[in-house]
Amino acid sequence: MNRTLSLVIMLTAVTLSAQSPSQADRDLKGAIDLHIYTEPDSIARSIDALEAAKLARDRGLRAIALKHHYDETAGLAYLARKAFPGIEVFGGVALNLTVGGLNPRAVEYLTQVTGGYGKFVFMPTNDSEAQVKYGKQNRPFVKVSDNGELVPEAKAIIALVAKYDLILGSGNISAEETLMVFREGQRQGVKRMIGTHATAAPTFLTIEQGKEAAQLGAFIEIVGGNLTGKDAQTKIDRFAEQVRGIGVQSIIMASDLGQKANALPPEGFAVFIDAMRKKGFTDEELDVMTRRNPATLLGLK
Repeated sequence: MNRTLSLVIMLTAVTLSAQSPSQADRDLKGAIDLHIYTEPDSIARSIDALEAAKLARDRGLRAIALKHHYDETAGLAYLARKAFPGIEVFGGVALNLTVGGLNPRAVEYLTQVTGGYGKFVFMPTNDSEAQVKYGKQNRPFVKVSDNGELVPEAKAIIALVAKYDLILGSGNISAEETLMVFREGQRQGVKRMIGTHATAAPTFLTIEQGKEAAQLGAFIEIVGGNLTGKDAQTKIDRFAEQVRGIGVQSIIMASDLGQKANALPPEGFAVFIDAMRKKGFTDEELDVMTRRNPATLLGLK
């Protein structure tokens, strides 16, 4: 083969490659990842908020949501949007001890942060009673329920979520508390709710409980996280069973990435999407779980 022909073949291959995006590129284009952790934080992260926005935009995602356990992220969302136009970035607040627990003022403040990109209000995550007990820790926690009933402070928070048309996230509370929160959310007219990785620890919603949550109007979040460990396939198998049981129309897939030792969020999200495809989910079903459902939750057209 002469040098000229070799060069033509090489240039043709490069052109075809540029015209034929990888499966990962196709999966990420227009996708929405609602569960990304970034710096600045007190926990080591792999990426900061501005880098996360740029990377998501460059990989073709439509939107991301920044999540912290200990601080609101509406301000970070504003800065990320300003620095990198072309990606929609949202924030929220998790009602842990650092913001006063079930603190109405923390929710009010979220709605007042520049830009109005604070959309999520999560019940306690790392400081929930369920999380602390699951981790066998001996430390203070935020109590959401007492004697089978939501505490008044939780109901007050839900009222504010309804008032400001925010998104009510279950956080890391128990399965029973999650259903209590969604029942109260429905009663108070909350339009948008999501069960935060609700089939995983420490919530462990069953398929039947997931169906009840969906009937109450909540989406159920399924997160990939780290899919490089020896239990990765077992995790994917479990997710597939749960999604089929609850119903694709009620599921939102997300990465839950940003941890120091794990894949960067878009890369891990693409791996998760492909793993679910290999479990038999169609491109249409994956589109529902990674684009349409999160867009509906966010109120995007």
